[in-house]
Formats: sequence, C-alpha cells, structure tokens
Amino acid sequence: MLFSRLRTLHAVIALGGIICLYVMYIFLWTSPVRTMTTVVIDDGATVSGVATRLKSSDLIDSVGVFKTAVKLHGGRVQRGMYDIPRGASAFRIAHMMARGDVASVNIVIPEGLTVWQIKNLLLGSAALTGPVDCSDSENPVCDLHDGDLFPDTYRVARGTRRLAVLELMRKKMVRIHDNWLATGRRAPAVLHSWNDIVTLASIVQKETPRAAEMPVVASVYLNRLKKKMRLQADPTVVYALTGGLGDMGGRALLRGHLKVDSPYNTYVHYGLPPAPIANVGRNAITAVLNPADTNYLYFVADGSGGHRFADTYEIHQKNHADWRAIKKIKNKK
Repeated sequence: MLFSRLRTLHAVIALGGIICLYVMYIFLWTSPVRTMTTVVIDDGATVSGVATRLKSSDLIDSVGVFKTAVKLHGGRVQRGMYDIPRGASAFRIAHMMARGDVASVNIVIPEGLTVWQIKNLLLGSAALTGPVDCSDSENPVCDLHDGDLFPDTYRVARGTRRLAVLELMRKKMVRIHDNWLATGRRAPAVLHSWNDIVTLASIVQKETPRAAEMPVVASVYLNRLKKKMRLQADPTVVYALTGGLGDMGGRALLRGHLKVDSPYNTYVHYGLPPAPIANVGRNAITAVLNPADTNYLYFVADGSGGHRFADTYEIHQKNHADWRAIKKIKNKK
C-alpha cells in the first residue's frame, strides 16, 4: 500500500515537472518571430490590446502567456518603438515592453552646421518623428539661433520627436555655458560675452577641421581684433551670401562676393559678426578660451588640409603664392 502511494506521488511529481518544463518552454523558448520586426506602442495602450496585436501579427503564440509574462514584470507596457528580434519568446517580448527596452539609434550631429542644416539632417532621419519647427513663444527650442545647439552624438529611442533631439542639443549647450561661468575663468580681453566667445569659435570651427590647429587659428583672429584689423574671414561671407543657411550649394566664393553688404561680412565690417555663424563643438570653444600664444595675423591653406601662418603680410603673400601654385597643379589633375 505504501509502495503504491509512493509510486503515485512520484508520478504526480513527474507530471508536475513535465508541466513546469512545458510552461517554461512556452514562456522562455518558443517563438513564432521569424524576422526582426518593429512594433510601436502608443500612449495609453493596454496589455490586452498589445497582446491581441502581437498575436494577430504572429509575434506570440498565446495572448494569455504574454499577459501573464507582463504581470510578472509589473503589469504594464511602456510606450515606444521596439525592435523584436528573430526568435524572441513571449516572455522576452513582455520583458522588453514592461521595462521600456525600446529600440535606440545614434543621431550624429557634425560640428560647424547651421541650425537650418541640422534641422534638415534630422528631417532626413527615418528613425525620428515629428516636425523640427514649432510656434510656442514660451519654448526656447521654438526660437533657435546659430550657436544655441551643441553638435555631438546623441543616443535616443527610435521614434523620438525631432524637437526633443533639438532640445537635448540646446540644453547641452546651456550646460557648457553654465560650467564655464562656474569656473570663473575669463575670456581673452577682446571678447566681452559668451556670444563673443561662441561667435569667434564658430569662425574657427568653419576655418579648420583640425582640433590641434584651432588654437592657432583662434590666435590669429584674436591678434587681429587687438590690432583693430578686419577679420576677413571667408566663412562669414558665405553666411552673409546664403542668408544664414551656410551652404553655397557647390558655388565658389569669388572676389566680388567679399563686398556683400551684411553685418556678417568681416571683409567690410570691423570686429566680430553680431552672432555665431554655426553651431560649435568643444574643441573650437576651448581654442578660443585657450588660444595659442602667437604673433600671427594671417593664414592660408597649405594644400594638405591644414594652413600656413604668417606674422607679416610679406610672408603671407609668399604662402598665398605657394597655395595658388598648389591649386593650379590640383586643377590640372
């Protein structure tokens, strides 16, 4: 009799084990997902509604299993865009949606772009949603100017609003400004405000892509400001000619362009332009705040991506002649 009861108990335990293994198999391993699939969960979506959608899209086998799995993770699904990988079980999908493990993407904003160019770049990203412009006078992101945004790589959830990315960039630039104020460090004597700092940094940013060369370029313009010389910076003319767009569309900058009537034209007007001509990175700002100690007043391209610097006009003329010769050879090729 005792032996019979033990056999029955063992059978029940074995059956229970089989059932547990089956449930674990359903929860953790089985999956009808054959290819990576993107699913968007909107605000206010219910667990039942999401489960039904997933079942009708052949992403889960059982509505009940998914709902149970969500309950084990807190009982709610979070809004966002989810990349469901091939072979994902109902348990894994529930885990992703309950924890908000949304798909993410890197948004790379190069240094030296205008606000207009950055907005166009964001509009070209299919991973983002929404417009780049707004009309709320109370919201700073609705009234952006060049120099307000910090170029960087921003990792955001897929489906993030474009205005939200612009706000991330704006806030990061505000933090950089606040951090500089907190240090108590002064800008070079000829620069009187944060606007002056970023304005000169934007010119440096547009003149050279080389971080190591930026402090030297900054020193040239600071030396010219000290001597009351016109800056004669080509990028300011481009900005003036394009109405602040910053893109000549492949057209060359000609001598006649240097006479364009604009407060941004530093060939015509003394001092800095009224505001930045681009959005700048940390290297350009650092270069302006910590310029190289030079007597240089001129520079010209050297044909290899860098520049040759000179402290007299005579040396600059020779460097310029060398650059014209290099250009002539390049044009022949």
